[in-house]
Amino acid sequence: MASSDQKDDGGGLGDTVKSMASKLVHPSGEWREKFRHHHPTLHDVKAQLTNKKHAIGKFTNIINPNHRHDEEHERITDEKRARISESHRFESYAPEREGNNVKWYVDGRDYCWAVSIALERAQETIYIADWWLSPELFLRRMPYYNQQWRLDRVLKRKAEAGVKIYVIVYKEAHHEKFIVIDYSVAFIGGIDLCFGRWDSRQHAMADIHPAGVVNEVWPGQDYNNNRIMDFQNVNDWQVVTLGAAMGLIGNCVYDIAEHFVLRWNFVKRDKYKRDERFPWITLEGREHPDEDLVGVQRPKHPVGGYVHHPISPLSSKVVGQQGSVHAQIVRSSGDWSSGILVEHSIQNAYSEIIRSAKHYVYIENQFFITATGEEQSPVHNTIGKAIVDACVRAGKAGRKFRVIVIIPAIPGFAGDLRSDAAAGTRAIMDYQYKSICRGEHSICGQISAQGVDPRNHLFFFNLRAFDRLNMTSAMIKQEEKSGVKYQDVQRAHAQEIMGEGLRTQGEKRHGLHLHARSGSSSSSSSSSDGEDEAEIQRIIDQRRRFEAMKDQSIGEDPVESTDSIAEDAMQGGGKVSEEPWDGDPEDEKQHFVQEELYIHSKVLIVDDRIAVCGSSNLNDRSQLGFHDSELAIIMEDSRLLRTTMDGEPYEAGHHVATLRRQLWLEHLGILPAQPLDASEDGNAQPPGDCPNDFHQGPESEFVADPLSDQVWDRWTAQANRNTEIFRRLFRADPDDHVKTWEDYDNFLPKTNVKQGHLYDRFTPVKDVRAALDEVRGHLVWMPMDFLRDVEMAETGLQVNSWTQSIYT
Repeated sequence: MASSDQKDDGGGLGDTVKSMASKLVHPSGEWREKFRHHHPTLHDVKAQLTNKKHAIGKFTNIINPNHRHDEEHERITDEKRARISESHRFESYAPEREGNNVKWYVDGRDYCWAVSIALERAQETIYIADWWLSPELFLRRMPYYNQQWRLDRVLKRKAEAGVKIYVIVYKEAHHEKFIVIDYSVAFIGGIDLCFGRWDSRQHAMADIHPAGVVNEVWPGQDYNNNRIMDFQNVNDWQVVTLGAAMGLIGNCVYDIAEHFVLRWNFVKRDKYKRDERFPWITLEGREHPDEDLVGVQRPKHPVGGYVHHPISPLSSKVVGQQGSVHAQIVRSSGDWSSGILVEHSIQNAYSEIIRSAKHYVYIENQFFITATGEEQSPVHNTIGKAIVDACVRAGKAGRKFRVIVIIPAIPGFAGDLRSDAAAGTRAIMDYQYKSICRGEHSICGQISAQGVDPRNHLFFFNLRAFDRLNMTSAMIKQEEKSGVKYQDVQRAHAQEIMGEGLRTQGEKRHGLHLHARSGSSSSSSSSSDGEDEAEIQRIIDQRRRFEAMKDQSIGEDPVESTDSIAEDAMQGGGKVSEEPWDGDPEDEKQHFVQEELYIHSKVLIVDDRIAVCGSSNLNDRSQLGFHDSELAIIMEDSRLLRTTMDGEPYEAGHHVATLRRQLWLEHLGILPAQPLDASEDGNAQPPGDCPNDFHQGPESEFVADPLSDQVWDRWTAQANRNTEIFRRLFRADPDDHVKTWEDYDNFLPKTNVKQGHLYDRFTPVKDVRAALDEVRGHLVWMPMDFLRDVEMAETGLQVNSWTQSIYT
C-alpha cells in the first residue's frame, strides 16, 4: 500500500468536519478545542495512549475471526451491503450500467501502450491495484529508446505535476489487476503492470541482437522463462505470455473506483490505522451515512486525515452515455481482503452465463480447477456443473454445441515435473485432469453418465511457439576476442537502463546476484555499496570490451539473419526455410527453441453476445470469494453485428464478437506480426480515442461464424499438425504418449540436450526448416492422457490437507 498523497491538505477538511460535529454534539466542544490548543502535549499523549490501547486490542482479534462483523454498527453495515447485492444481478455489489465505451486489448504490447497514454494524461488521481507491480517495467519497447516510459518514471512525472497516486499490491490485495484514472477512465483484466507480461501477438522468444544490445526487448528480470525457473538464471529465451484486458469510459468506472476505495480503507483500518502516511478516502456518492459501505471509519483520534474523491465533482467527469456496452462489475471478495461478508459474484456470473449458453462457450484461463458437485473435495466452485448442464442439454436436443477451453500446457512455475520442486505444479495438473476427464465426477464423467458423448462438445487446447536464437558466427567471434559473454553484455545493458531498481531486488539476474541493501550499520552498508558499485563498473567495462570487438568480428560478406523468426508462424511472415543464417547451416540447429505460450488471460465468451474479463482464474482461489480477491467486468453490446451462427443468420454483440475473432485470428496465425511501435495502431490507444480495429476483410469473415465447419476443420487440423511437429522436433511436453513416469524419462531429451531445444541433433537442418514451415499460429491439443496411469499429486510436505487450498 503506497500513496503520493501523504499529509496532503485533505486531512484538514476531515478535522474541520469532525470539529464541527463535536461542537454540535457536545455543548462543551468549544472548551475542548481551547484545551487542545493550549495544552497540545496533554492532548497528544492522550491520543497516543488511546491508539496504543487499540493496537494492543488487535491481538484479541486473532481468537475472534468474526471481529469485523460482531458489533451492532458492523452488523448494520453488513445488512446494508446485503440489501444492495440482493437487488443486483449475480448478487454483485455493483449494478448493471448502460452506455459504456469498452475497448479490448489482446497481449501486453497493446495494453501497456494504451495505459502509458492514459497515465500521461492524468490530472488528479491514479489508482493501481495489482498482484505484482514492477516499477522498472517499460510500457513501451525497445526499452533503451523509451526510457521515459518506464512505469516508475511515468508515475514520478505525474506525482511531480500534483497528481495523487494510490497503489495497492500483492501484500495488501491478492490478485486484482485494474487502474482508475481521474474517475474518467479505467482498465481491468488479466494483465499486471509487472515483469513477464509484455508481449506481442507473434510471441517472439528470442532476444539476442548482433546489431547491438540496445535493441533488446526484455531487459533484466523482465526476461522470463517460468518453465525453467521463474525469473531466475534465464540465459536462453523468453517464455511468451498471452493476456487480455479491457479499457473503459462510462458509469462502470465509478464501480471500479468504489471497490478500490473500499480496499484502500480496509487496509488502512487493518494495517495502517495509526500511520499518518496513509489517509482515509471518502467517496462522493458514499458520504455519511453511507460512508461505511466503502470502509470509512471515524476513530476518536484519527491518524492520517481524510481525503475526498474524486477531487473534482463526478458531474465534471466522463459519465452517462459514452458507448453501447451494457456492463456490470463483479468481484470475489471477503472478510480477509475487504472486510466484507463473502461475495462471489464472479462465480455466480460464470455459472449462470455458461449454463444459459446456446451455441458455444469459449474460455481462456491460467487454470481450470472446478467441481461438478460435492464429491470432489477439496474443490468446491460450481462452474464445472454449469458446463455439464449446458453440454447435456445441447446433447439431448441434438444441437451443435462446443465448449472450447485454452489453458497453459503446464500451469505452474519451476521446471522439471519429476523434481520435488514441481510437486505443487503436479498437484495443480492433477486437480485439473480430475476436473476435466479423470473419474466419474469429472466433467466428462458426468456428461457421459447422462448419455451424452463429451467428445462431441468438450475440447481443450494449449498454445505453443517456436523461435531461433540469433547467435551469429560474428557474435561468437566477438565473445572470443573480447573474453566477454553476450549474457554479461545483457546484464550491463539492464544495469544501464534499470539502474537502482535492478540492484535492490536481491534476486539473481542472468546468474548475477546483487544484494538488496539491509538495515545494517552504516559501515557495513557503505562497504556493501562500494562492492556493488565496483561490480557494476566491472559489468559496464565488460560491455565496452565486447562492443569494441564488433567491427573486427564481422566477415567480409556478412549474412543478415533476423533476430527473431516468430513472425514466420503468422500471416505474411515468410518461411523458416527461406530465412538467412549467419554461420554453418548445421550449427543453426542448436539455436531453434520452443516453449509453451503461457496463457494468463481470464476470459469467458459465450454465443458472441456476452463476455467476462478480469483477474479471476478458474479455480477455487479466485471463485469462492474468501481466498484471492478478484475483479471482473461483464459485457454485452447493444450494437449488433449481423453475421451467422452455424450457417444461420445471427445477430452478435459487436464488442464481444470482435474480441473473440481477434483471439481466434491470433491463435490461428491469420494476423500479421506486430511492430514494437504501436503509435499508429488503433488497438493500442485508450478507450475513447478510437474504436477497436477487428481487421475487417476476408480474415475476419473466415472466423465470423464460430460454429462453421470450415473454421473448425482448420482449427483442429492446425492443432493436429502443430502438435505433431513440436513432438517430433522438440519432444515438447506434456504429451499424450507419456502415461507413466517411465514414459516420461524415455520421452524427454537426454541430459546432453537442453530443454526446449531440438531433440535429435542429427536431423538435417533442411528437414527442421521444412517442418517449421508448416507450423501456423500457436494452437496445439491439450494432452488428456498425460501421466494418466500414475498418481501425479503425492501427499507430502508440499501437498497435504493443510496446503491443498494453495493449489485449488
